[in-house]
Amino acid sequence: MEYKNKKNFREKNFREERVKENEDGSVIVGRNPVLELLKSGRGIEKIYILKGEREGSVTKIYAEARARGINVAETDKQKLDALAGGNAHQGVAAIASAKEYVTLEQIVQFAAEKGEKPLIVVCDGVEDPHNIGAIIRCAEGAGAHGLVIGKRHAPAIGQTVFKASAGAAEHLPIAKVTNIASAIDELKELGVWTFAAEAGGTDYHGTDFGLPCAIVMGSEGGGVSRLVKEKCDFLVSIPMYGKVNSLNVSTAASVLLFDAAFKQRNK
Repeated sequence: MEYKNKKNFREKNFREERVKENEDGSVIVGRNPVLELLKSGRGIEKIYILKGEREGSVTKIYAEARARGINVAETDKQKLDALAGGNAHQGVAAIASAKEYVTLEQIVQFAAEKGEKPLIVVCDGVEDPHNIGAIIRCAEGAGAHGLVIGKRHAPAIGQTVFKASAGAAEHLPIAKVTNIASAIDELKELGVWTFAAEAGGTDYHGTDFGLPCAIVMGSEGGGVSRLVKEKCDFLVSIPMYGKVNSLNVSTAASVLLFDAAFKQRNK
C-alpha cells in the first residue's frame, strides 16, 4: 500500500504499535485508573506519561512507580492517543502485565519442593517476544523451574509470548528483575551455578550441568552483556559444524536446556 503523505504513514505506524502493546498486556488509561492499578499491586510492564507533565496526581504516579521499580517513559500525545484507542487518557497510560511474576527465591523453592536441582534460564536482553515464547516452551518441556527476564530490554509476557510458547507460559514461573547482573549474584547466594552461553566457552558436551544451574542466554544481536558474562561461573558454547557461526537464541537455549536436564537427572 502506498501512502500519499508522511502523516498517513505515521498514523498507520501508531495504529500498529497500539495493536502490539495491547497484545502484550492490558492498556489502562487515565490518572485515577492508573493510580488504582499501582495501589492494587498488580504487575505493570510500563507507564507512559505525556512529556512535560509534572503536576497533581501525575507526581503521585511517578512516586509510586519509582517505589515499585516500574519503568516510566515520557511520550507525546499522539502515542498516548494511539494507546488509548479513543478513550480519555489525561496524559497517562499503563501497560498491565498479563502474567504475575515470582521471585528468584520462589523459583529455587519450587525446585526444592519437587525434590530436584534448580534448572533456570536467564534471558539477558532477549527482546523478541517470539524468541522469549519459544524459550519458555523449551524450558517448560525440559522440566526447567523458571525463567528470569529484566524489566528493561525484554518484552511483556502477554498474548504474543503466550501464543509463541504454545501455552507453556501458563506453567513456567517467571521472575522479572530490575538488573540481570544483580540477579546472577542473588542466584549464586541461593546456591545456583551460572553458565553464560557465549562463543569461546567450554563445549557444552563436556560441561557439568548436573549442578543446580542457571543458563544465561544473551540478546539476539550482542549476546550476553559484558558485566553479566564476567559474573557468571562458566562460559559454555555450542560447536558449529556448518557455514553459519551461531544459532537463533531460542534454538541454542533448547540445546543447552535439554542437555542440562538430561545430565541433572542422570548424575
